[in-house]
Amino acid sequence: MPAKPVSKKIRPLQLIVIIFFTVSGGPYGLESLMSYAGAHATLLILLITPILWDVPAILTVAELNSMMPVEGGYYQWVKNALGMRFGFYEGWWTWLYTFIDLAIYPVMFIQYATFFFPWMVTYQIPVCLVFIWLSALINIWGIVQVGRASMILSVAVLGPFVVLLIAALMHHSLSAYMPAPYVRHLKFPALAMALYTVMWNCLGWDNITTYAGEVEKPVRSYLISVFCAFALVMVLYFVVMLIAQQSGINPQVLSDKRFPALGELIGGHWLGGLIAIGGMASAMGIYTAVLLSVSRIPKVMADDKLLPKVLTRLHPKYNTPYWSIIICSGLVSLMILWSFEELLIIDVTVYGAGFFLEYAALIATRIKQPDAHRPFKIPLGVGGLLVLLILPIAVYFIAMAGAFDSTEQAIRPAIFAILALSTAELCWQMINLRRRFTLKDKNL
Repeated sequence: MPAKPVSKKIRPLQLIVIIFFTVSGGPYGLESLMSYAGAHATLLILLITPILWDVPAILTVAELNSMMPVEGGYYQWVKNALGMRFGFYEGWWTWLYTFIDLAIYPVMFIQYATFFFPWMVTYQIPVCLVFIWLSALINIWGIVQVGRASMILSVAVLGPFVVLLIAALMHHSLSAYMPAPYVRHLKFPALAMALYTVMWNCLGWDNITTYAGEVEKPVRSYLISVFCAFALVMVLYFVVMLIAQQSGINPQVLSDKRFPALGELIGGHWLGGLIAIGGMASAMGIYTAVLLSVSRIPKVMADDKLLPKVLTRLHPKYNTPYWSIIICSGLVSLMILWSFEELLIIDVTVYGAGFFLEYAALIATRIKQPDAHRPFKIPLGVGGLLVLLILPIAVYFIAMAGAFDSTEQAIRPAIFAILALSTAELCWQMINLRRRFTLKDKNL
């Protein structure tokens, strides 16, 4: 007798932790912000950017997800509001950006692991591959296992920064001086990289909806979990960067040696090691949570005959889209040699384009379905929504313009990101061509 497929759903507390890892995973990755923004602009950019970039995104996700808490999340919203073509664009762009995004975390894992094991730099590729495929195995086991793993990893991520805060409060050499916040002396390319750094550390609010069908009471659970996770992320980021600023650490040292260097400065080698463990756990937690979200998109696109049917297959025991997980992991395995800075620019640029389609879907559903049931509704009319959405669009184009005003190292990935976005239309035309040939063969 065949085993009965496992069908379990996660609850709000587990969802908060999964959202935390999908969007943040701790302040790891913010280390370069001080070297880009300087002492006067770091905290200002850290506070303002999420308000302009994240709050409109969170509100958009909350409203659309309350209307359609379905497997496939943002892909389904865009498809229903703007049609199959733009639904494909949304799914394709998100798939592309996630491969780029996921490639960052195995490398980040090694950056923190070298605090204990310097030899890992020499064996970066095999260590990264073990990291990628272990995460794939956890995802094949199912969302409940991802939730449990995230709960354990969250303690390892947040615990060291609680200890860092306590040690900082006891550290008598911390400065009581707060630099006046301003950006007028900040060069445009440096401002762009500072924006990219914060934007990258705060993106992914739409990714958390792709597994809505696997969440208990999804509308209520998402509303509670998203706002709790956002508050947790912002408090953690601000406190840690404030400690870094007040410690007097050289911004370039922090950028090069990461937060373990701050831990060593504040509390000694033991605290540096504790934070390095947190960095390793953060990289694993984010990777596992993001892979969970993106592996659901190919499955629902394949259901619509936009991708090969093999991606619709579910594991007979764990009821997870295992072929999608395997293919995603294989593609990420090909991208682990790219530099962090290049991946960051490409990642945010491609992600932003996809999210603007979700904004368009929000406006379209308000116009086409004004009386539809919305358990959560942004308290603005269509005109107010258009004004609200100017904020993230402005941040996005300021960051991109700064990249094109920068060095060749920044221009190259920005151009690559634009070319990657253009592949959506090429692939859509190939799908239509295949459909025409299939229809022609049936008529013969």
